[in-house]
Amino acid sequence: MSTVLSRRAFLHTTSAAAGGLMVGFHVPALAEGDAPPELNAWVQVLPDETTVIRIARSEMGQGTLTGLAQLVAEELECDWSKVKTEYPTPGQNLARNRAWGSMSTGGSRGVRESHEYVRKGGALARAMLIQAAANQWNVSVVECSTASGWVVHAGKRLSYGQLAAEAAKLAAPADIQLKPVKDWKLAGRPMKRLDTRAKLDGSLVYGMDLQLPGMLNAAIKDCPVFGGRLKSFDAAAIEGRPGVKKVVKVGDTAVAVVADTWWRAKTALEALPIVWEEGPNAKLSSADVAATLKAGLDAPEAAVGSAQGDVAAALAGAARKVEAVYSVPHQNHATMEVMNATVLITPAKPGTPDRCEVWTPTQNGEAALAAAAEASGLPPSQCEVYKLHLGGGFGRRGAVHDWVRQAVAIAKELPGTPVKLIWSREEDMTHGRYHPVTQCKLTAGLDAAGKLTALHMRISGQSIIAGLFPQNIRDGKDPVVFQGLSAGGAEGALGYAVPHLLIDHAMRNPPVPPGFWRGVNLNQNAIYLECFIDEVAHAAKRDPLELRRELLASSPRHLAVLNAVAAKAGWGKPRAKGKEGRYLGLAQIMGFGSYVAACAEVSVSKQGDLKIHRIVAATDPGHAVNPQQIAAQVEGSFVYGLSAALFGEITIKDGRVEQQNFDSYPVMKMEHMPAVETICMPSGGFWGGVGEPTIAVAAPAVLNAIFAATGKRIRDLPLAKHKLV
Repeated sequence: MSTVLSRRAFLHTTSAAAGGLMVGFHVPALAEGDAPPELNAWVQVLPDETTVIRIARSEMGQGTLTGLAQLVAEELECDWSKVKTEYPTPGQNLARNRAWGSMSTGGSRGVRESHEYVRKGGALARAMLIQAAANQWNVSVVECSTASGWVVHAGKRLSYGQLAAEAAKLAAPADIQLKPVKDWKLAGRPMKRLDTRAKLDGSLVYGMDLQLPGMLNAAIKDCPVFGGRLKSFDAAAIEGRPGVKKVVKVGDTAVAVVADTWWRAKTALEALPIVWEEGPNAKLSSADVAATLKAGLDAPEAAVGSAQGDVAAALAGAARKVEAVYSVPHQNHATMEVMNATVLITPAKPGTPDRCEVWTPTQNGEAALAAAAEASGLPPSQCEVYKLHLGGGFGRRGAVHDWVRQAVAIAKELPGTPVKLIWSREEDMTHGRYHPVTQCKLTAGLDAAGKLTALHMRISGQSIIAGLFPQNIRDGKDPVVFQGLSAGGAEGALGYAVPHLLIDHAMRNPPVPPGFWRGVNLNQNAIYLECFIDEVAHAAKRDPLELRRELLASSPRHLAVLNAVAAKAGWGKPRAKGKEGRYLGLAQIMGFGSYVAACAEVSVSKQGDLKIHRIVAATDPGHAVNPQQIAAQVEGSFVYGLSAALFGEITIKDGRVEQQNFDSYPVMKMEHMPAVETICMPSGGFWGGVGEPTIAVAAPAVLNAIFAATGKRIRDLPLAKHKLV
């Protein structure tokens, strides 16, 4: 029997183990030699009073590292000024029965899905430190208290650093009580991020910064046509170039050049004669994709996401019908740091097996480990991944680790030598996992009084799950397609009450590979729903805010964030002097467990120039661990969401991506960025995400404001291809 686990088998195994997260919390005497012992998987206190908090989730600019450290430190009651963080490796996690739980960082789940067990890690460590002090003083633990890294009793005190070695020898308590949120002192406060200084002074090492002794560099070129293959290449044509070490065929579709510097590898690769076998998609275009999706809008077969009443009958009997078709194109993640990984394959020696080590920015260390194991042909126990901070993730570095597989394949040809693979920007732009392309046909029925009685949303387009995890498609349905549109639940419930409702999906999958793109399907669903609700309001001669209030009457949390942004933005009030030419647009949605709303304020000049002056955004995430970071996340999400709305479009010609770099795939500049006013209004009782939800309301709020300003509906993005006057 083979000892090599496939990536999917490994992920399936580790997912099944997730139910036993707490099993690995206390491992006495794990550290060897002179290394200070750990209190548990999450906490290590050093003799110099430094508290090391281990963070399993990835940091990619969203602040998860600081937020999770706050939660651990809150329960531990350590000195926050002496806190440091480190990543445990996925190899360690595997060896310790997933003591750190899931390492996947996406779906705005970093805090909301791990808050309980990381808090328990801090609470258990605190209890053990108290017990160690009580043993020394020969008193009861109930007589002791803690504060800022000290255990105190009757005028005596011992520091955590003094107690850690003895505490680590104790058995962890079988049960522990977590602090009520109302008693938080550190968590819930706006704290400065722990990684800011290292970013400012340049000491933070990203994947592209990494240097190892004797390291070589690799550049790669994959077949530019989706579904094509590598036919041939002439290595002899470049092997004599300065610094070139090796030309490597990578899988069936790519070729790489290894050299002493990356620039030499890249320029040699550009000079390498390559012949591609372009395959069946060589003539594919965006127009072909759009035609396929358009046919799905009226197709008889579709997977149902939400349904109630009798939509067909209600629409047939409606006093008035409103209909519109919207579309959202393919979009790239466009991370500032391109895909990269450094790999060292160490050949076996007597008594030592082969080993594969990978250094890479990843949103999921466990998935990267599985990819390394599969590509190297070694069992996961002989592989390791050292996770680095990410120069942007946005979903690209989560479910798919194609660059890791490539780097391992190249390093296998140079055993004993570390090889760093860096994709060029052109490679990164043309070989992404793209935001799915979809169209949506919406039909509303109004009664004689102008009330919305029926709504049919037909989504036609790509399924991410079908592209990445086809085994999870059931009866032709991808539930992720319906983000924000479900009848209920904690993840993304539709707040509007419509008597007759049908939301369905005609799956149409072009050969352009899809991926999880920050905000995922909530983005286009919010555009479709919120812009169309605006259309319905105007068709019924209703105020868009009042219609939404009517439809959200039984959804108080949806309504609360909507009312908050409307009030702060001054909805319904005369424009202030000098701002008479500015117009407002609204949007709200629930996604990733949180309730969000936005009100955009825009103006459009007589020449058609759009200016987004201001966005007021409200978020109810249930609990707020770091309000300052939530505000930063909201601001950042509008950068990403508006960048896509204004400029983001990947087009296909002759089976390949036309956009090669930022000159043809522009992103937002400072001149485009509006002022963002964030309202953080946690109502308690649940844990929602904050990294992605507000992306979804950026575009529809702006589009609705543009209509208010110009009377023109924009139903397909990006805005850059439209004239507003």
